[in-house]
Amino acid sequence: MLVHIPTLLATNQVAHFRQRLDATDAPWTDGRITAGHQGVHVKQNQQLAEGSPLAIELGNIVLASLERHPLFISAALPNRIYPPMFNRYQGGMHFGNHVDGSIRLLPGTGQKIRTDLSATLFLASPDSYDGGELLIEDTYGTQTVKLPAGDMILYPASSLHRVNPVTRGTRLACFFWVQSMVRDDGQRTMLFDMDNAIQRLAATNADDAARVRLTGVYHNLLRMWSDV
Repeated sequence: MLVHIPTLLATNQVAHFRQRLDATDAPWTDGRITAGHQGVHVKQNQQLAEGSPLAIELGNIVLASLERHPLFISAALPNRIYPPMFNRYQGGMHFGNHVDGSIRLLPGTGQKIRTDLSATLFLASPDSYDGGELLIEDTYGTQTVKLPAGDMILYPASSLHRVNPVTRGTRLACFFWVQSMVRDDGQRTMLFDMDNAIQRLAATNADDAARVRLTGVYHNLLRMWSDV
């Protein structure tokens, strides 16, 4: 399931992020530092130093926005979120075909997180750079994603995906992983569809008894499938 999360960041927040990330003292490093065995051979980009004050500052803003976004909560059913990271592509940089690692170590904690979902939050206007499309292979073929600044795409971390070379301008993005309360993508999709149906019933003042019963089924399925 691919889910487009519109306007996770407002226009003024995107402007703030750009001001901070475009500063000459922003601690950009070689993106291969955090690549696994598979990714290190196909990854050419830059990343904001993980754990740097700037990465923490901006990452906390992203996390606060996620907590307030009902579409993200409904689609991801988040249990744990890896601290948001930031990357930059320019001058032909790209990231070849890869699948994200299944388990990541949370920095400074010794704890591990299962990567059920991957997320990319776009921070540059799509007309400000050429290339840089995120290509995700799913059940229905290859999906091409290049969203407005402030919008985010959420997709299964098990998906084969890549970032096309950036041939003009700079592609800036935030990325992170989510451990869901429901690890199976098919089950998450059914719960997401059911939640959307419940919200529509509520918004249209449809049969109240049917809505209550459907809500009960939703929570019983979540109780059955969740791992918390």
